[in-house]
Amino acid sequence: MTSVVASLAGVVFKVLVKPGDMVSTGQEVVRLESMKMEIPLESEAAGVVEEVLVKEGDFVNEGDPLVILGDPQ
Repeated sequence: MTSVVASLAGVVFKVLVKPGDMVSTGQEVVRLESMKMEIPLESEAAGVVEEVLVKEGDFVNEGDPLVILGDPQ
């Protein structure tokens, strides 16, 4: 299993995936808002979204897990 983590503290602006979605390496899965800027967070590995741990409007800290990915099928 792999997780996509917040690269900085901010507010979850948009969640772009849901459980069951296939994601590829480099695909944007979450967009954060920090200091009035939108920051795209990309998956570092391909896989299936097993769980989305945040929702739009949540505040996250640097290093917090946002999305859990399982092995691609």
